[in-house]
Amino acid sequence: MKNRLLTVGILSTLLFACSEKAPVQLSDEAYAQLSDEEKRSPEHALDGILVKDERLELELFASEPMLINPTNMDIDDRGRVWITEAFNYRTNLNPKNPTHAEGDRILILEDTDGDGKADKSKVFYQGPDINAPLGIAVLGDKVYVSVSPNVYVFTDADGDDVPEKKEILFTGVGGIQHDHGMHAFTFGPDGKIYFNYGNEGKGLHLADGSPIMDPIGRPVNSQTQPYREGMVFRMNPDHSELEILGWNFRNNYELAVDSYGRMWQSDNDDDGNRGTRINYVMDFGNYGFKDEITGADWRSRRINMEDSIPLRHWHLNDPGVVPNLLQTYAGSPTGILIYEGKLLPEEYQGQMIHSDAGPNIVRSYPVSQNGAGFNAKILNLLDGNARDNWFRPSDVTVAPDGSLFVSDWYDPGVGGHAVGDLEKGRVYRLSPKNTPYKVSKPDYSSVSSLIQLLQNPNRATHFKAFMALVAKGKEAKDALETLYAEGDPRMKARAFWVLTKLPNGNDYIQTASEDPDENIRVAAVRAYRENHMDNVEFLSRMAGDPSPQVRREVALAIRYQSQQAVWQKLAESYEPGDRWYLEALGIAAEGFWDEYLPAYLESFSPNWMESEAAKDVVWRSRSSQTADLLGKLILAQPGRNNLRYYRALDFQDPAAKDKTLKALLANASEEDQVIILRQMAFNPKRPDSQILALAKATASKIEDDQDFLEIVQKYEISNQSDRLEKMIYTSENGQISGSAARIFFNLYGPLPIEKAFANVDEDQAILAIRKFGSIDNEAMAKLLSKIYLDEKQSEAKRIAAMEEARGYNSEPYLWSLAQEDKIPADLLPIAQKILMGSWNGNIREEATKKFGSSSGSEYDVPKLLTMDGDIANGKTIASTYCLACHKTGNEGIDFGPGLSEIGDKLSKEGLINAIANPSEGMGFGYETQLVKMKDGSEFKCIVNSKTENDLIVKLIGSSEQKIYKLDQVESVTQLDESLMPKFPLSDQEMVDLVSYLETLRK
Repeated sequence: MKNRLLTVGILSTLLFACSEKAPVQLSDEAYAQLSDEEKRSPEHALDGILVKDERLELELFASEPMLINPTNMDIDDRGRVWITEAFNYRTNLNPKNPTHAEGDRILILEDTDGDGKADKSKVFYQGPDINAPLGIAVLGDKVYVSVSPNVYVFTDADGDDVPEKKEILFTGVGGIQHDHGMHAFTFGPDGKIYFNYGNEGKGLHLADGSPIMDPIGRPVNSQTQPYREGMVFRMNPDHSELEILGWNFRNNYELAVDSYGRMWQSDNDDDGNRGTRINYVMDFGNYGFKDEITGADWRSRRINMEDSIPLRHWHLNDPGVVPNLLQTYAGSPTGILIYEGKLLPEEYQGQMIHSDAGPNIVRSYPVSQNGAGFNAKILNLLDGNARDNWFRPSDVTVAPDGSLFVSDWYDPGVGGHAVGDLEKGRVYRLSPKNTPYKVSKPDYSSVSSLIQLLQNPNRATHFKAFMALVAKGKEAKDALETLYAEGDPRMKARAFWVLTKLPNGNDYIQTASEDPDENIRVAAVRAYRENHMDNVEFLSRMAGDPSPQVRREVALAIRYQSQQAVWQKLAESYEPGDRWYLEALGIAAEGFWDEYLPAYLESFSPNWMESEAAKDVVWRSRSSQTADLLGKLILAQPGRNNLRYYRALDFQDPAAKDKTLKALLANASEEDQVIILRQMAFNPKRPDSQILALAKATASKIEDDQDFLEIVQKYEISNQSDRLEKMIYTSENGQISGSAARIFFNLYGPLPIEKAFANVDEDQAILAIRKFGSIDNEAMAKLLSKIYLDEKQSEAKRIAAMEEARGYNSEPYLWSLAQEDKIPADLLPIAQKILMGSWNGNIREEATKKFGSSSGSEYDVPKLLTMDGDIANGKTIASTYCLACHKTGNEGIDFGPGLSEIGDKLSKEGLINAIANPSEGMGFGYETQLVKMKDGSEFKCIVNSKTENDLIVKLIGSSEQKIYKLDQVESVTQLDESLMPKFPLSDQEMVDLVSYLETLRK
């Protein structure tokens, strides 16, 4: 009996140990029974995340209170997890966020007892100079920490985890603590260090403030063409040979480099527009967030505009824009890597793994080659959305054993100036089931050990092995050559990169250029560039390579060089429809089009227009004769097939473009005449009489409403009042109706509108009030006041007029009446609600003082979370408040971030906070800007873009863009206060609204 009890005891102990190692996840029913507090606890962290591959298991490596708010992560060669925390997140813009005066921390988490959980934590550094850092990379004795506007390099030469030195490597990168500023650094297998910044980076400067210059002497900043918005860079480990490699991203959060030297990253869209994407970063590529030439916002109407917003967002129909690899639609993408280990199942090996905090997910994107480009699909790894939408994966990193670590910001929201939780944060480990976390001490002394470490999937290990092998030089040559000959393709590439750094490195480039594996030949061409080789025979030979992937790299290698024969050879092998290859040709020809294009077209004699390939190359070209050639293409095949050629004219010299357009008028169809009128430059102060006459004659024939409005507004055509009125009253598209009303007012003034308000048919009068009342200016505010102040008018008309008396430019007049107590008592509740929820913070504050505290100014969030909401009533409330500035599906105004999938992005707590405290969670790109004009006027708006000559803005409550000339603008200042007012909602109204918004999912 004693032995039996002992056996049972041992089995119980083993079962208990196994259950601790791999606890059974709660069922959906059991998880639903947990309280919110239980769901948010570390004890149930694993219950909230679904592992989508049954061969894998997720373990909780570390959690609060050991760490909080992890924004980025790296793992060193000892398997220790380095974390950047952000307790002091956006404290410069959101003073309500609590602050640790001692600053944020860089932590090192370690599992010292081998149980797969961190039991030791130490602070590597803490200081207010690294508040809310967004990147960390541990490379040898250097630790790179990215915290805009600076990049710091910490040196820990003696390895005691106490830095002896802290230096600024780069400065002047974006604003303080900006999420769209500097991101993480990573090591590439070619021995380079890669990094990027988002669209608030603006430019890169050395520690002394001097700008980074490109190879032809242009400063690398957002004011210098072609450089725009988010950018990608690389440099040597000693920080020399800094290069810019790509630009015009929105918020490219992190960069991943595979063993062949190819770069990959994700990019976020303007919030709510379902445009999130994954990119293969082709060197020197423009990625289309803003218009390449003008810098205009993607919303700006243009010829050949893409059919859907996710595509339109990146100017994908424009010549000169590199295609997207994959669109992942709604999201807030964060960390990314290329998994080159063997521990995870085969389908993840050699593939991207990516964390997206918005939809609470970690994915893999298996890639296949397609011409000079790629295709990709999606495999989900971890999903928190179905259960715990506080799961906010901020980064993914590979440990030395090949397991995947995931850091979790853990919050009801995803940044955007706000943080909902300052107490939690987690790190998880994903691995095959029953795989303990074990990391051996690396041996960097022997060549044989270094060869093994060079193949490690952990970047910190790979870096140290790479540098040690380069230092050993000839001593390592034989072993590297063996790995090159016998290793699998990616490890063969790793050996190759080290060999290229040896004294006879160029010989290995020649050898690799003849390798049967096209990816090794790709690496050879990239190494040719990095080693600054100058060998035309090599380039010419590789330009004839059978692989378009290799030929793409040859094209990129000759940028900044006059290599007409090589380019010609590359161009002759272009296959129509391979956009990646076409863009590579364009990148190579930049600055040499006048040399390259004539010779290329001559090869198609007698008629290049019979070749689809030649037509594509002309469409992409930027030569002095391109505008004329595009004109010939348009004449040869009139109709909508020409839209791409008309759009290509926008990328040519403006004078040549207008000359071509004017020449086309003689033979243009009515459809083409409209296109030409849209594209022609026109100055109302010095009008071209022929163009103006054509516009007047054409306007009434234009079928498309948006084309009609654009022409009428541009040419100030005043004989189209009937059609404008019809659009105002009958269009089901609120944007069309509102635009027509504003154009009508600008052309004809207030008198005909006042007459419409006085229509004896009360229903028509009210309709006019509703339609024209949306015009937000003082003149309209005064017109409306004549109705609601006149007690002889019907109650219905007076209520309609009062309800339309809202808007940033209208409310000051309403407030002046309220101050003088002139608002009739029966309409005062409506006025109070408008004023206490005003766009204007000063009016809102003063109105609240005058009329008393607005309902719901301070919400008991725990109480709201227990209340049930009425979705139908919530939809009505959304129509009243939200649709005035947000799009939900096809309804609403495209002013603030779209709400069509907001239920996937924010938890219930996050939604409540976003509504109750809008200034704490402004979406990036939607911040309030105060524009002061040189004439003394000023206004608040959202700045969509700034071109060389124009400031393009959206005024409050409007989807229309307005253009101001920069020479009339005194200053543009970002304000801390959101343009979204605090709505005076009761507790129940708040719960109803949030309940409805939670239903808005993909």
